[in-house]
Amino acid sequence: MTPQTSTALHLSGHSIIAGEQVTGTGRTVNGWNPASDEPLEPAYTLIDEAQLKQATTAAAEAAASFAALDPQTHAALLESIAENIEAAGEELSNRVQAETGLPEARVTMERGRTANQLRLFASVVRAGDHRGVRIDPAQPDRKPMPRPDVRQRKIPVGPVAVFGASNFPLAFSVAGGDTASALAAGCPVVFKAHNAHPGTSEIVGKAITNAVGQVGLHPGVFSLIYGPGASIGQALATDPAIKAVGFTGSRMAGTSLMVAAAARTAPIPVYAEMSSINPVFLLDGALDIDESGLSDLAAAYVASVTGSSGQLCTAPGLAFVPRGAQGDEFLAKVSETVSATIGQTMLTRSIADSWNAGVEQLSAQTGVEVVGRGAPGSTRNAPAPVILQAELHHFTGNPVLHEEVFGAASLVIRYESLSDLTEAVSHLEGQLTATIHCTPEDHSKAAALIPQLEEKVGRILFNGWPTGVEVNHAMVHGGPFPATSDVRTTSVGALAIERFLRPVAYQNAPEGLLPQALQPENPWQLNRRVNGVLDSQG
Repeated sequence: MTPQTSTALHLSGHSIIAGEQVTGTGRTVNGWNPASDEPLEPAYTLIDEAQLKQATTAAAEAAASFAALDPQTHAALLESIAENIEAAGEELSNRVQAETGLPEARVTMERGRTANQLRLFASVVRAGDHRGVRIDPAQPDRKPMPRPDVRQRKIPVGPVAVFGASNFPLAFSVAGGDTASALAAGCPVVFKAHNAHPGTSEIVGKAITNAVGQVGLHPGVFSLIYGPGASIGQALATDPAIKAVGFTGSRMAGTSLMVAAAARTAPIPVYAEMSSINPVFLLDGALDIDESGLSDLAAAYVASVTGSSGQLCTAPGLAFVPRGAQGDEFLAKVSETVSATIGQTMLTRSIADSWNAGVEQLSAQTGVEVVGRGAPGSTRNAPAPVILQAELHHFTGNPVLHEEVFGAASLVIRYESLSDLTEAVSHLEGQLTATIHCTPEDHSKAAALIPQLEEKVGRILFNGWPTGVEVNHAMVHGGPFPATSDVRTTSVGALAIERFLRPVAYQNAPEGLLPQALQPENPWQLNRRVNGVLDSQG
């Protein structure tokens, strides 16, 4: 099959290591248009482990100067990356659409989100709160013993390996949340491109590389590599220069990286976002509405399940609906709505094949029935969306019903009482989100669920839908395993920067040896805690 040559012909097809194009020594891979099921030019050369070492060595060489960067220059880097991505304009948009099958509106939204989160981190860098400066001045006259001068700040952990996600070619990819937060923390990044969208990765990789040059930083601050997934991925996670890993993808791949990183002579953290089915709990009052309201509620549910062909980590793969007339009517509306849908092209052939296999397995389980099914799209990679249902005892007794089916599918569980819901929650694995639909009359039931859900999820929503993650200071996009590998963290929002920092204390340090963030005159005008009290004036 002849590769398509209609988009971005000037792309090099090579890795970018510390600002230089590097031709791989291994085989090549092409991007693939999932709508036409045809390969895209150019072919991308894959590097070997010796070439990978060039990238990690350059990152290690860049680490000290990057960590010492002043806030204004540091923020300018992030803003320059955002501007360069926006300047890529139509070229970037066309390539993303060709490699993913995503519609233009989704690509435009995701490009805006990518630029905005870079600018959010620029504002975080300027404010400096992430440096965590705490100062307890000396008290030489304290009895019975003098108190030493102790000053604390957070420093970057060092070079970070980031792996691109399949479902967000921009917002969770080359300049996405993991890269943005690592760079904002002052950590050089070695980014392994996802082989499903290599051209998109190169365009964005050039945007970052150019920004590094524009600001005048060591080129080892960023490298973009293409390589065989398993071998180069494992080599990257176990390279001694790498001090942390950011990953978004499957549970199998994420846990493989966790095992490899834990087995190192000096283990490192892996911040992996993996699997979540994001349960939604519809309480009785939420369905005690008129027919029009039920139609709207059903439409919102189906839209959340089918948006982006269901390829969102927050898609509601599970919904608890009360038994009774209102629940029956709601599901009738759901059936009607989903039956009118048409399958959207999925990101890759392998993802579409996995979805088909997952739905087939789920449908074959005892007690599982079809609520409604749409029509397939016009391509082989656009399967028909489906909503299934089962009784509560089937769910609690069958682990297959707890497995994520990545794509436009959701399982409805019918329940009788609050005790049914608390029983169901006790069987849930860790999740990114849980959603409660309720009215004031349901608040006592919701109050009983919330403490349980706090133990299971990172974000609890009310009267909404989990798809659509706001990027801001308060957002949590994380949760207990297997949603993520570290329940203490988030991969979205300003708090994501904390993953790539560690605290260091300086005791009785001579003033001339103190780092800028801890100097008495506070030259960077940071917010600092002095004797435990917030003081922005130093």
